[in-house]
Amino acid sequence: MTPDGSRLGTNDLKRGFYLVMAAQAFSSLADNALFIAAIALIIELKGPGWMAPFMKWSFALAYVLLAAFVGAFADSFPKGRVMFLTNALKVCGCLLMFCYASLGLAHMHQPYLVCLAYALVGVGAAAYSPAKYGIVTEMLPPDLLVKGNSWIEGLTVLSIIIGTMLGGLLISPHVSNLLLHHSIFRKVVHTPAEGAILAIAIVYLVAALCNLLIPRTHVRYPRQQKNPVKLIRAFSGYVRVLWKDKLGQISLAVTTLFWGAGVTLQLIVIEWGKRHLGYRLDQASILMGVAAAGTIVGAILAGRIPLSRTLCVLPVGALMGLVVLFMPLAYSPWSVYVLLLVVGALAGFFVVPMNALLQHRGHVLLSAGHSIAVQNFNEQINILVMVAVYTLLLWLKLPINLIIVLFGLIVFVLMLIFMAWSRRNMKASPELQREIGMTGHGQALDRDD
Repeated sequence: MTPDGSRLGTNDLKRGFYLVMAAQAFSSLADNALFIAAIALIIELKGPGWMAPFMKWSFALAYVLLAAFVGAFADSFPKGRVMFLTNALKVCGCLLMFCYASLGLAHMHQPYLVCLAYALVGVGAAAYSPAKYGIVTEMLPPDLLVKGNSWIEGLTVLSIIIGTMLGGLLISPHVSNLLLHHSIFRKVVHTPAEGAILAIAIVYLVAALCNLLIPRTHVRYPRQQKNPVKLIRAFSGYVRVLWKDKLGQISLAVTTLFWGAGVTLQLIVIEWGKRHLGYRLDQASILMGVAAAGTIVGAILAGRIPLSRTLCVLPVGALMGLVVLFMPLAYSPWSVYVLLLVVGALAGFFVVPMNALLQHRGHVLLSAGHSIAVQNFNEQINILVMVAVYTLLLWLKLPINLIIVLFGLIVFVLMLIFMAWSRRNMKASPELQREIGMTGHGQALDRDD
């Protein structure tokens, strides 16, 4: 809104929203490409196999530690500037990673320093998220918010696929040779991973430039709380509210499991491609893209499910855990791709309705912003737990196929528990059945109104 209370002009609104979308696309693309490049760098530095999941763990840790503070930070300054600063922080993380490798700091434990630099990128990502969602709310009128958010989310998913494949492409023999021998890179780049990281830093710079060009919305928020103790206390209250709600706790548990399992599955696919299929890292990154493409298909199919029938998709989550058990039996390229597409599609089909239910309950009980913060906090905690368990299993040198079986069984059993939990909650709270028109796992009730 402008100072007189009116919204931005139509031309400024369009230009600003397009710049937000462009910045989000470039930033998310670089996030996912950097993960692949960082793994390649750890391999070049001869770091242990468990260090790749540990790096992802350090990234998620930033979200958890900053969850109570990033919302207040985003509302204290113009959100375009917040997005610029956080992308600049990601650039710093990239350059630190590059310096650790290119300067040959063997005596300084480079693989561990790579994880530290990647954690700095995680700090930028954690602070970027609330600003990204908040500026869309400031720019668009209520009747365009759903459409605007769908564009942002669609671009984010697409950038995950393209970014993962870009990371693999940048470290592939053909492209890395071009980077190593190009006149611009030749004097500073010595390995494929170094070239990839430097190229990704440029993508972050493009995202930061888009952030600088975003017009100010002139929206002013009340003075934000700066006392960390009070911020943590208030955030803890939001977490309790959503976990005590009979519907909120189910949807929160399921989405939390999905994101923890999703990140762990990414790591598993990379290791599985290397050990089980004999793929290079750049080839294994394509497998991650295939699974993400399946998630898009499942999300599109789930778009027809009404809010009143969201709980009916819980068995699909259990089915996904069972399908994962077939991964050790797949060897041929077509069977691998089909299996990962199915796993991704099942994941997308069951998480989208559950995410919609969680947003609905969050809006009713808290606010959209606070519910997103609580959701991110819980999801990242589960990522920490599941990735830590996976890292431990790698450290114990368990076969990757055994890890896959354990992973699939854990997801299957947890989904059965959530299904029983959902049935109990619906029976104990008839008022919830009337509110969203469902019983058990989504059987629609006849409504008098």
